Amino acid sequence: MLLVRWKPILHCPPGEHPRRGLAWPLGPRRSLLLRRPIRSPAPAFLTISSSKFSQAGRARVRPIVRAGLAQTPSLADVENTEILFSETLPLMRSQTVEGKITVRLDPTGTEEEVSKWRLTIGCNLEGKWTLHWGVSYCDDLGSEWDQPPPEMRPPESVLIKDYAIETPLKRLSSQSERQVLHELQIEFDSNTPIAAIHFVLKEQETGAWFQHKGRDFRISFTHYFEEGNSVGGNQGFSIWPGAFDQISSLLLKAEESTSKKEDPDDEDGNAVKQKRRIAPIYKEFPILKEEFVPNHMTVSVRRSDKTDKNIVQFDTDLPGDVVIHWGICKDDGRKWVIPSTPHPPATKIFRHKALQTLLQPKADGLGSWGLFLADKGTSGVVFVLKLNEYTWLNNNGTDFFIPIGSVSSTTTEIGSDDIVHEQQAGTEINDVRNSLAPNNSYPLQNKSLETSDPKNINSLPMKNQGTEEAKESVAYTDEIIKEIRHLVTDISSEKGKRAKSKEAQENILQEIEKLAAEAYSIFRISIPGFVELASDSELMKPAVKLSSGTGSGYEILCQGFNWESHKSGRWYSELRDKAKELSSLGFTVVWLPPPTESVSPEGYMPKDLYNLNSRYGSLEELKDLVNSFHEVGIKVLGDAVLNHRCAHFQNKNGIWNVFGGRLNWDDRAVVADDPHFQGRGNKSSGDNFHAAPNIDHSQDFVRKDLKEWLCWLRKEVGYDGWRLDFVRGFWGGYVKDYMEATEPYFAVGEYWDSLSYTYGDMDHNQDAHRQRIVDWINATNGTAGAFDVTTKGILHSALEKCEYWRLSDQNGKPPGVVGWWASRAVTFIENHDTGSTQGHWRFPSGKEMQGYAYILTHPGTPAVFYDHIFSHYQQEISRLISVRNESKIHCRSTVKITKAERDVYAAEIDGKLAVKIGPGYYEPPNGPTKWVVAAEGKDYKVWETS
Repeated sequence: MLLVRWKPILHCPPGEHPRRGLAWPLGPRRSLLLRRPIRSPAPAFLTISSSKFSQAGRARVRPIVRAGLAQTPSLADVENTEILFSETLPLMRSQTVEGKITVRLDPTGTEEEVSKWRLTIGCNLEGKWTLHWGVSYCDDLGSEWDQPPPEMRPPESVLIKDYAIETPLKRLSSQSERQVLHELQIEFDSNTPIAAIHFVLKEQETGAWFQHKGRDFRISFTHYFEEGNSVGGNQGFSIWPGAFDQISSLLLKAEESTSKKEDPDDEDGNAVKQKRRIAPIYKEFPILKEEFVPNHMTVSVRRSDKTDKNIVQFDTDLPGDVVIHWGICKDDGRKWVIPSTPHPPATKIFRHKALQTLLQPKADGLGSWGLFLADKGTSGVVFVLKLNEYTWLNNNGTDFFIPIGSVSSTTTEIGSDDIVHEQQAGTEINDVRNSLAPNNSYPLQNKSLETSDPKNINSLPMKNQGTEEAKESVAYTDEIIKEIRHLVTDISSEKGKRAKSKEAQENILQEIEKLAAEAYSIFRISIPGFVELASDSELMKPAVKLSSGTGSGYEILCQGFNWESHKSGRWYSELRDKAKELSSLGFTVVWLPPPTESVSPEGYMPKDLYNLNSRYGSLEELKDLVNSFHEVGIKVLGDAVLNHRCAHFQNKNGIWNVFGGRLNWDDRAVVADDPHFQGRGNKSSGDNFHAAPNIDHSQDFVRKDLKEWLCWLRKEVGYDGWRLDFVRGFWGGYVKDYMEATEPYFAVGEYWDSLSYTYGDMDHNQDAHRQRIVDWINATNGTAGAFDVTTKGILHSALEKCEYWRLSDQNGKPPGVVGWWASRAVTFIENHDTGSTQGHWRFPSGKEMQGYAYILTHPGTPAVFYDHIFSHYQQEISRLISVRNESKIHCRSTVKITKAERDVYAAEIDGKLAVKIGPGYYEPPNGPTKWVVAAEGKDYKVWETS
């Protein structure tokens, strides 16, 4: 028997859009997949989250119309027919099971021993549960843990470094009325100076941690956390709805002791220690856990006596509605073809390439079945499964293939050889399913070129066949682009902004993101997977360029300068000598400094935009540098300063606001609300930069001139994209105009403002900060990304203060822009402003490699600072880049945070990498996935699947 590993290949991708909200009402356009994404604790297997459907009953798919009117065979027609092929495939899926956590506080002492208490924590779900816990003392400041005193530690407790212990919950031999299966009792004395007990719950078999939004649960004995809570009976708890709606904080009231005058025993005049009276308490909290459930799929092929066809029967015990997305193959190339009629009931045609058939429920309600007809001349049936509106299932990254043409009276097993053959041959229909896959944002390429024997070129498909398929793909992509434009117009209009809630607008953005990924994936698939003889001139034609501004998703960016690079006067020549080295280190994009004549030598006070002789070198040296990078396969970004420009002349009032050179603007090009420069334009659409005249981008002549200049840079210099300086100064809609005119391969804006702080301490919730960045990206309609300043700031506090719990937001996702709109987030830890000799916001010293371990393993587009890559960090950074490339981590990869505590953060990315940063202990859980150390250094470690 073959244990088939499954994984979801279509669902709402987490972290791909600005904040998640409620589902957007479906209109007359195509239905949008806008519900909560599916968690996948074990991505190697079929994963279904049933929590969304358990409350509302069985989930239903949309009505499906019949594609063929001729009658198909019934089950009675095939009962006595000869079976040519049959195989039962064991499947493992996960489902969400609801249970409860119980917390009980009881006195254990006699009337004289009123200070003796017992804390009991229980769980009624199957598994191996462990309490990871510690204490804090009354005189402690902050939120750090300490190990409990020895008298509090239950047997079998294990010390975890110097701050916590782990104690397994014991399985009860007889269940109580409340059906608690596992329980742990902690004895303590209320007179000890313990302020609180902190804990998280860990399930050993899955490695899942149950926390409150990345924070520890706390049982306090000193004060209230919420006003209005009182102790007595079942009170004293404040519910914190976390990612699993699980345990909440246990709040216990502490009463002040009597004063010194009321205590005759206080003879020394010292303050008497407070006596805490604690009421017995019992409370239950819901908890959700993913559990594996065995299922099966039986596939049988029978000979039809009534027709010249074979009958393929599917039988499964998978619960709920199961839709088979299927087609037939005419040859071994596994090209999907729609079978001839008749088609089964409840079938519809999917994009002229496949059929979708809803299986019929069995009479006993335990699963579903279906009968399909396949011509005897076909080589096989290809299919994937659709379980609900959000989840498609395939066979470990490839489509299922059932051989028919080669079937004889002997049974043929679907084994690993068939899967390997399918992976080598490739399939045609890995389009939308793969484009939205959590672990495969882009489809597998057709590998027939790599596996074909050159001797057999003549047996490959002809050129015109590939051309027709490409035309079909392009036509469908055009439809998607039109739909994106409709959505963009809908959300961009003032009427639309007023009519729609914030959640609805955010969900529209999510759909735009998915449609763009779909269009790009179809473009990739339209590349023909065959060999054709071509002339030399045809081979020299440039490849088709994408103009999305977001690249391929696999970019790794290097900032190719620092604040002092201009001082040599020949930086372009010096950097050119490092082009091959940067390519060998794994960089795909390099960001160059501002190229124009500038009042400041660094280039950020531009004057004559068409004068490209700067302190970094001449125009010819710049062009030579760009060509050198292109020769080694590296794209080049120009640093475009569009917010402000330094004037050549003074006006009659002595104000510098008249420009010279090729762009000889007057004061109409300067915003009117900056008192320093007396502009006659409109008011600024952003924040003013007071060191130079701020350009009014609302003026038509300004936008026209800037678009011509940017296009000239693309053509004359060869830039592939842009780094946009100080984009806070002007509306993102103008950036959209510039990006559409210049069609960059990649673009990123610098939207840098302050994070949220309270009394000098960074707030845990930085949603407002990243929302401002996301709003700017949204204004550009996603044509440019933005530097993830939020992530940089949170890394500062997390690493500097050993507060790694900050690296998980309230929803258990990365807390920066990368957690909301990963494909538009450019993550970084340092640049020429924050580091180098400026040091405006320097990354915590000695923690740099932890920062790079985070951004080089997580989604988004990572950027590495020049000073770091050419330092003693080079070898470690290079290794992390290699690991990222080998595991094919990209800007849309998914993150599953497995630990976010005081001194350690850990996560799994795409189920391929596991990473931990911080001094605390973490090892990825043992199970079906085997992990091997791929990179490590001081306070960080990265594993990859073996």
